Amino acid sequence: MQVKKAVVTAAAPNQNTLPLQRLVDRDGCEKTSLQMIVEEAEAAGIEKIAVVIQPGDAAAYQRAAGHHLELLTFIEQPAPLGYGDALLRAETFVGQDPFLHLVGDHLYLSHGQQRCAQQLIAVASQFHCSVSAVQPTRENRLASFGVISGQPLARHSGLYEVTAAVEKPTPTQAEQTLITAGLRSGHYLAFFGMHVLTPMVMEILRRLTGESPAVAPSLTDALSHLLAHQRYLALSV
Repeated sequence: MQVKKAVVTAAAPNQNTLPLQRLVDRDGCEKTSLQMIVEEAEAAGIEKIAVVIQPGDAAAYQRAAGHHLELLTFIEQPAPLGYGDALLRAETFVGQDPFLHLVGDHLYLSHGQQRCAQQLIAVASQFHCSVSAVQPTRENRLASFGVISGQPLARHSGLYEVTAAVEKPTPTQAEQTLITAGLRSGHYLAFFGMHVLTPMVMEILRRLTGESPAVAPSLTDALSHLLAHQRYLALSV
C-alpha cells in the first residue's frame, strides 16, 4: 500500500488561523505552522496535499505555505458543518487512494529519529489497512479526543487491533467500553490528529451524512463503522 496523498483539515472556527502562525522549529528556523505540517507529510513520502480551509482564507494560506505552495491544493468548506464534513470535502482529491490525514491545529514532534507520519505510514504499508496514531491519555482529558480500545498485536510493540472507537467519551463510558490491556489505570488510547485512511472511510462519511443530514458525523463515527468492513489498527506513536 503506497500513501502519496495527504489531507490537512484547517477550517474549524476559531482554529483556522493557527496554521498561519510563525514559530521556531527544533533547528532554530522560523517558519509557519503550516510549513511544519507540510514538512511532516513530505518527509514521509507524501507528494500531494489538500488543505481544507474556510472561504476567503486561500490568500493567507498561500503566503504561509512559502516554497511548499506547489505541493498544495486548497479546498474550501463552505459552511462550518464539522470535522467529518471538512474531511469529506477532499473526497474527489483522494479518489480511490489511501491517504495521510493531519489536523491543522496540531504540531507533531517525535522523540525518535523517525517522524510520527513516517512511523504511521510504515505500519499502514505493512498491514494494508487504516491506522490511527494514538497516545495514552488521562481520563480527565477524554472530552477533547476520539478514543479507541484495542487488543495488543503480538510481536508488535505499541500496535493494537482496534475493537471500538468513540468520540469524546465520558470517563464512565470509557471505563465501561474502552479499556485497553497494558495501560495504567485511568488511561486510554486517544487520537492526536494523525491517521492513514483507506478510501472506504470517505465512503462511510458520505453514507452517514446521507442517512442523517441534520447530524454531522465525526471521523470517529466513520472509524467505528469501518470496523465492520476492514481491518483497523492503532499505533502508539
